[in-house]
Amino acid sequence: MTERADVVVIGMGPGGEHLAGELAADGLDVVGIEANLVGGECPYYGCIPTKMMIRSADALAEARRVDEVAGRAEVHPDFTPVATRIRDEATTDWDDAIAADRFVSQGGRLVRGHGRLLAPRTVQVGDEQIHARRAVVLNTGTAPAIPPIPGLADAPYWTNRDAVRATTAPESMIVLGGGPIGVELAQAFARFGTRVTLVEVADRLLPGEEPAASEVLAEVFRAEGIEVLTGDGASSVRSDARGITVVVGEQELRAERLLVAAGRDLGLDRLGLDTLGVDASGRAVAVDEFCRVVGADGEALEALYAIGDMTGKGAFTHVSMYQAEVALAHLRGEETEPAEYHAVPRVTFTDPEVGAVGLTAAQAQEQGIPVRSTSVPVAHSSRGFIHGPGNDGVISLLAHGESGMLLGATSAGPRGGEVLGLLTVAVAQRLSVHALSRMIYAFPTFHRAVLDAAQQWLANE
Repeated sequence: MTERADVVVIGMGPGGEHLAGELAADGLDVVGIEANLVGGECPYYGCIPTKMMIRSADALAEARRVDEVAGRAEVHPDFTPVATRIRDEATTDWDDAIAADRFVSQGGRLVRGHGRLLAPRTVQVGDEQIHARRAVVLNTGTAPAIPPIPGLADAPYWTNRDAVRATTAPESMIVLGGGPIGVELAQAFARFGTRVTLVEVADRLLPGEEPAASEVLAEVFRAEGIEVLTGDGASSVRSDARGITVVVGEQELRAERLLVAAGRDLGLDRLGLDTLGVDASGRAVAVDEFCRVVGADGEALEALYAIGDMTGKGAFTHVSMYQAEVALAHLRGEETEPAEYHAVPRVTFTDPEVGAVGLTAAQAQEQGIPVRSTSVPVAHSSRGFIHGPGNDGVISLLAHGESGMLLGATSAGPRGGEVLGLLTVAVAQRLSVHALSRMIYAFPTFHRAVLDAAQQWLANE
């Protein structure tokens, strides 16, 4: 027998949980479907616990700088406080009862399991079928992708989900993947005393960001004793009682632990999208400006929405929450501005933090946009000079070669993610580099380096 509801939300990650709760509070009959933890990856395995780990690791790094600027200090790393904080404060021991109860208290109904589309507005979860009178919203997020490396499936590897559950820092670790997750966890564990080797198949760390930021981060890693191997991937993995061996090129790397951070799996083929004529073979599901799923004919499906990682607009909690608000307003029938994605900010929380917004030079080139860019070292700014040890970083501006409109920017350095706020506003409001150069910047602040970059860009006209 098919049950009925007003709205069915498949996947209760940050955006899905918010949208479902708001509609339920409106008085609609809302069913939220979740196979794992209500709240998704962010609060249990991603944003929150990993940043707690990074906060502790950064405290160790700053303490080690005391000898250079303030006297003498001895540092004795202990992973126990951060492991306890992650378990007790961030994740409540990976129990989602608080989030689940919050949704139910708003009037929603939570169903545990994997949801799959059977027909327009009809979802199956376990033995239950639910027909949505208004709409179905997809917010299924991602899971760690496991590359088909010979021997890997038989090895006791970690993903980010295992890493945040660690109670001690391993003696040694190989990290496969130099993207945001890989570099954040590599540096965090290294600062707790783990001997880390990081392997990235691309020719540099953070291959999705500007090369200048990648270079700064690689230099910092090497100075901190992290071995960085780029340009080749793992060809095989084997394990025994002594640890794990990974073959990379001509080298055999050995370590106590192996962390796989080689991308994310969307799992689109498991959602039944093909039953609605939606292409699920790519890296994203196409959506229109109101987050409605677009079918093979290019037309939006009235009763099917998608938000979050699966839309390909940025695999970030803030994008999922932004899209949830857009879809929520549209479902309510409210007047709402269409979604825009030209100024999506992103931050990799290493030390230095690597913040970026908008296009990279490579993306602009792919789109045939004439651009000019410039970069200035944060260490050369007044605040960078004052800061001293740990002042590694770079401010990069990418602007249209003719109009000077800012199209993208990078803020790598101390508090780089916070400095990014200024650059995000500039890209979002389509300001010119000239406008940036005419602003008054507080002295001496890190964001004043933006003025240095703007002046340099203009000087090179």
